[in-house]
Parts: sequence; structure tokens; C-alpha cells
Amino acid sequence: MRNSWALLLVCASCVFAQPAASNDEPPEVARAKAGIEKLRSLVEAGALPRAQLEKAESAIADAEDAAVLRKTLYGTELTEDQAGDMLAAAKRRVDRRRDAYEDNKKLVDSGVASLLSLTQFLEDLDLAKKEYDLAESRARLTAELTRMAQAEEALDTRLAQQPDEAHDLADHYQGDGAFNMITFARVESDFEKRFGKSLPISAMGETAVHRSLGFDHRGRVDVAIHPDQPEGHWLLEYLVDHKIPYFAFRHAVPGKATGAHIHIGPMSTRLKLGG
Repeated sequence: MRNSWALLLVCASCVFAQPAASNDEPPEVARAKAGIEKLRSLVEAGALPRAQLEKAESAIADAEDAAVLRKTLYGTELTEDQAGDMLAAAKRRVDRRRDAYEDNKKLVDSGVASLLSLTQFLEDLDLAKKEYDLAESRARLTAELTRMAQAEEALDTRLAQQPDEAHDLADHYQGDGAFNMITFARVESDFEKRFGKSLPISAMGETAVHRSLGFDHRGRVDVAIHPDQPEGHWLLEYLVDHKIPYFAFRHAVPGKATGAHIHIGPMSTRLKLGG
């Protein structure tokens, strides 16, 4: 019968109750840690096999990684730095489940366990792999959003220092200077009617990436379309026809291969301290 990590830790917490963990600690981590010190003492005293302690410690590490993924992969906010932590946590969870599968496969090969007992381990491994693929996808999107935001940061700097050369980074149309989400809803609807697909929005309003760079992106929208693509040509003409302001980025900052996008609305402003 399979020895579940969760069951092991639940039993440990029941037998060796400890004081409640800090309120700042994720609940799954607190549950995994309950009773671990007493368990460690018993192992050191020879009353329990070390394998039980190792499983308990692994369960704690897995719970900590699950907390990281809940905040990043399944959260609404993500910066490029956090994306690295997310990928590392997802990779460790894949490795643990692969190790668990290999360990139990050895038991099957030696005749100690049935082949059917591997089913749950395979399902756990498959789920962890899918979770890692999802993390990779979100990390790529976050990296691209970061490059888009960096392009806007570079434009802001160029406008302040070398306004005559700012057009090297982006084409700019002032329009009537007005833009709101009601107007943007019409842009979305007309784009979908024209191309039969949704407008590829990369940033709707403020994001953690923009805040990390010190930009107030509220009331602006970034669209992941290269201005020179057919969809880009259509969108720029549409925005001009409707007097909607935009910045069309064909390149990101020097040395970056991507970051091209169309920023709809006025240029993002710098965040003020305390604002």
C-alpha cells in the first residue's frame, strides 16, 4: 500500500502537536511542519527510521513550492524575477514526483508492489509536468511583457533627453488625447469582426511589471501585434480614423530581439512617491 506524504505528515501532526505557526506562513506549509521537530528528535534517538524524516522534510519543501506556485502561477500578479522562482518551484515538484515514481517502480520490478500501484505516481508526475509547462508559458509571456515595458521606459528616457530622436523607438499619434475602456471595447469588437479572432492583449491597465519599472499604466492597453503585420497596419489606421492616441513600437531597447507592440492610449506616466 502506498505511503502518502500527506498522510505521513497528518499522522505526525496528530501525535506530536506543536504550537501554531506564524499567521504569515502558508497553511499547507504550516500543516507540513507540524510535528517535524519531534519527529526529527525521534529519528535521532533511533525510535523511527530516517526515511520517515526525509519524507516529512520533502513534504515540507513541496508544500513551500506549492505556496510559491499559488502566488505566482495561479496568482494575478507576476514580475520577471518572480517568474524565475515560479519555474524553479515547478521544476522541483516535477523532480520529486519523478523520484517517487522511480522509487516505487523499483518495488514493482522487485515484486514487492503491484503494477497497478504505479498509477497514482504516474498521474502525479503527469500533473506536475503540465504544471511546469504552464509555468513556462506564463514565464515567456511575462518576459515579453517586461521587454514591452522596457521599450516604453526607453522611449520615456529618450523623450526627456533627446526628443528629436524619440521617433527611432516608436511612431507616435497624439489623436485627440482621449482614451477609455468604453472606446477600447469598440476597438476590440471591430478587430474581431475584421480578423475573426480576439485582439491579443498583453497588458490591460496596470501590471506588476509596469509598477516595478515605475510606470503608471492605468487606462492604457498594450497589444502584442507588430505594427508592420497586416493586423498592425489595420489597427494603426483604425486608431487614426477614430483619433485614438497610440505608440507603435517596432523594436524594444537595444539588444532585445522582441518587445514590438502597439500601446493604445497616452504614454504611461511615472509613478509618484506615495501615489
